[in-house]
Formats: sequence, structure tokens, C-alpha cells
Amino acid sequence: MINFLGLCVQNLIKSIKYLCSGQVKFKSIIMQSAAISYDSLTIALTITCIAAVVITIQVAKQFLMSGADTYIGGTITIIMIREIAPGFVALAIGARAGTAISAEIANMQVTEQVDAIKTLKVDPVGYYFAPRIISAAITVPMVVIIAELFGILGGLLVSYFTIGLHPYRYLNSVWLWLKMKDVYISLFKALIFGILIALVCATQGYQTRGGAKEVGISTTKAAIKSTIFMLMADFLINLVFYVY
Repeated sequence: MINFLGLCVQNLIKSIKYLCSGQVKFKSIIMQSAAISYDSLTIALTITCIAAVVITIQVAKQFLMSGADTYIGGTITIIMIREIAPGFVALAIGARAGTAISAEIANMQVTEQVDAIKTLKVDPVGYYFAPRIISAAITVPMVVIIAELFGILGGLLVSYFTIGLHPYRYLNSVWLWLKMKDVYISLFKALIFGILIALVCATQGYQTRGGAKEVGISTTKAAIKSTIFMLMADFLINLVFYVY
């Protein structure tokens, strides 16, 4: 894991150098943005909304019994923005787009397409990694914002139809509890998660050697490693911003 982390850092530095050289094409960024986030939008929103609905059902009943039903909106919002939306969206995109990135680059590696790029005196790490990292860093926060809005709206509807909580009381609680700091940290998390998804999965694919069997193994490892690194990053971000 330590060696792999070192490889990721090296590849990130190479990607930044390639980006600063101005060789990254805008068309490539648009294509990768569509592949990474737009194609994962439906599954990401579905997972986030289901999580918001389930949490609202659990919270609403308990809060109603204790007479704290006016706090339901704020509670759901804080949970959604701080943890559920960034985490679940990143996991969904990692499971769908991250594994696709790993499989694509691994297939290029085993079919010697990477060696062909090297013969043209083009840095394969920068060529393959930079557009994907930039696209993920830009679009994953966008998906997270949409997921947060859907999650808060889902909580409003569920609390209204289950315990009859008036939407005004729900939204009033949201405005009282929500702070811009939480939104900024949520977007920062999404940015870091997006970079990690693209970087870790691309690095795992780039390290693939062998044939078709190794491509499948590499894809599985990419999903596992990206999830582990995202959870570690989530812990560190929460430790820095909410503890200290």
C-alpha cells in the first residue's frame, strides 16, 4: 500500500507537469467528464436519495416521539452535506467510472498501446492521467451538489408524508442549521475524492502486466484501493475541519 501510494504521488506530479505544459486537449477533458460523472449521475443520485429517505424515516419517528420534530430538517441536511452525499457519490462514481478507467488503461498496457505512445515521445502518464484527473476534480463536486439538493428534498417529502411535518418547519430548520463552512468542506471532500478516484484507478491500471485475466484482477484492486483511500481521506478531512 505504501509503495502504491508513492506511485500515485509520482503519477500526480507527472500529470501536473503535463497539464502545465499545455498539452491537455479541452476535447479530452469534456469526453472524460461525460464518462466519469455524467454517465454516473443516475446511479449516484439514486443511491444518495435512497440513503436520505432511509435516514429520514429513522430520524423522523424518533424525533417526533421526543418532541424534537422541528430539528429533522437540519439534522438530515447536516448528515447529507457532511457525509452522505460526498461519500456515496464518490463510491458510486468509483464503482462505475473508476473501474472503467482502470480497465481501459490496463487494456492499453497489455495490448502495448502505451509502448506505442512512448515511441512518439509522449509521456503516457500525463497523456492518460491528466485529462481524467482534471475531469474528476471538476465534475464530482457538481454531482455532489445535485445529490445534496435531491437528498434534502427527499427528506422533506418523506417527513411530510410520514409524520406530517410542514415543509416550512423543515426548511426553517435547514436554514438555521446549515452553515457555508459545511458546504465548502463538502465540495472540498468531493474534489479530493474525485482526484483520488481518477489517480488511484489509473495508477492501478497502468501497473497491469500480463493478459485479459490480469486486467480483471487490476480492475477489482482499483475498486478496493480507491475505496480505502477515499475513506482514509474522509477521516483526515473530518479530523482537521471538525475536530481541530
